[in-house]
Amino acid sequence: MQGLSENWPMRGERWALFSVYNKTDVENDAKKLVDMGWHIIASGGTAKALIKAQIPVTDVATLVGGGAILGHRVVTLSRQVHAGLLADVFKTDDLAELVANHIPFIDLVRCDFYPLAEAIADSAATVASVVEKTDIGGPCMVRSGAKGLRIVICRQQDMAGVLEELSKTGNVCQEKRQELRARAEFEVVKYVGDSAVFHGSGRFTYFSGEKVCEFKGENGPQSPATLFARDLAKSDPLALNNFHVIEGSAPSYNNWCDVDRLLQIATHIGAVWIKNWSRTPYIAVGVKHGNACGASANVTTVGACTDVVAGDPRAIFGGLIMTNFVVDKQEAYALACGMPCARAMFDGVVAPGFTSDAVEILSRKNGKCRLMINPALEGGGIVDLDTAPRFRYVRGGFLSEPNYTFVLDFNDPQMKIFGTRRDAFIEQGLALAWAVNCTSNSNTITIVHGLALIGNGVGQQDRVGAAELALKRARDAGHDGKAQNRVIDRINNPATVACSDSFFPFPDAVQVLIDAGIRTIFSTSGSVNDKIIQDLCVDRNVTLYQLPDSVARGFFGH
Repeated sequence: MQGLSENWPMRGERWALFSVYNKTDVENDAKKLVDMGWHIIASGGTAKALIKAQIPVTDVATLVGGGAILGHRVVTLSRQVHAGLLADVFKTDDLAELVANHIPFIDLVRCDFYPLAEAIADSAATVASVVEKTDIGGPCMVRSGAKGLRIVICRQQDMAGVLEELSKTGNVCQEKRQELRARAEFEVVKYVGDSAVFHGSGRFTYFSGEKVCEFKGENGPQSPATLFARDLAKSDPLALNNFHVIEGSAPSYNNWCDVDRLLQIATHIGAVWIKNWSRTPYIAVGVKHGNACGASANVTTVGACTDVVAGDPRAIFGGLIMTNFVVDKQEAYALACGMPCARAMFDGVVAPGFTSDAVEILSRKNGKCRLMINPALEGGGIVDLDTAPRFRYVRGGFLSEPNYTFVLDFNDPQMKIFGTRRDAFIEQGLALAWAVNCTSNSNTITIVHGLALIGNGVGQQDRVGAAELALKRARDAGHDGKAQNRVIDRINNPATVACSDSFFPFPDAVQVLIDAGIRTIFSTSGSVNDKIIQDLCVDRNVTLYQLPDSVARGFFGH
């Protein structure tokens, strides 16, 4: 490849091959090449489109000595086409063979493929319908062009840059050819990968992504880390590549992991509100090392910001916050100055947008507070759960499982309520506790007062430890009424609820919560001690909500 752009022979006749499914701008692009002295070869429908536009074109049928056969399955699969793409321009014997066989040296190929992904996504897809939309000639041409070091264009948006360079220099440089070659091979990988996944019915999978950015790794020796965007990101407005920094330094690997977890939490809050109350609250969530240490589902934006930092102010120091509303001056003050300790120092705030006043209030020296925006977060956009499969690297391979898309429904016929059913406000608190709980590293016990998180006991090996940790974090934050700025006990309070991400195997953890004053609990059922736990709650005037563990277990982030 070295010196290719300088040594690539300039030939008297220059030929381009067009074979496209999407014919957007194909006439304009071909005309520009013709105006620069190029000759165009085109297949079937592409040739007809160019003829209709009165652009000089040679139908590929003329080159190969016959039209399409086998119901149009074989058009460009011929030695004339592939010899024109594969001949080595630096080998005089190759060029002489082309001349002897009346085959043009094809230096540019523009080709896209039949829409296989759309055929696979069709709810009525069958093997026959997918096979019918599986392109063979297109990927073969693209790969031949790539191997022959030709100018290969398999995306319409890449054509403009090629035409500009050709008009200025008459050629396309080495770096651009290599970039297009890599793109061509990548598009073929995706195409063939989609086919393998469909026909394999779950036996195969593959990763394909395009580099978005590089950044600091989880630890110093692991840098640089990279964010890749998969094709599905194009249809997902909440995909991470759609978040943009407007203030502060580039996010690190840890920041991106936290943004992903924030999306899991916030979308589950939004989804459970829509499921049960047909509306979306103002949502603010704070995480530290992937677990919620503040969360609020409020009727006001300022209230949500105040609650999210007051939930666990010690933990949220240096954490990341996400909202589903634009952050203005008042909300920024609530975030930055609303904590019972010193002025907040966050690693970042993620929102649909920020006013200039908010940027000034939240920014920190040396870009330490990253302000990131994505307008798709606003309002109802936050209810769109991530439905794509999740992957995890393990030594020698990876694990895959469906995403967590269960949403708690208080009207689920499988829901059992032991004791007196609580009012809508208490159930909203329980919904918030559930949304945080099921997206925290298990085992987890989550405690919510009103509509604000006050204690999250995450990642414990047993439920007693998780309950004790949740209560400790709530007490350490002053929610027992002992903090200077609090006059009520938010733990021993009728408006306080707790949630467990699975069943209680023994009554001990339940007893810890009841002794602390918790009056409403959600857990799954499935323990041999369910009846003992249910009776304990009823005897102590505590309401217990339960769904079967097979339905509602919320283990997450192992």
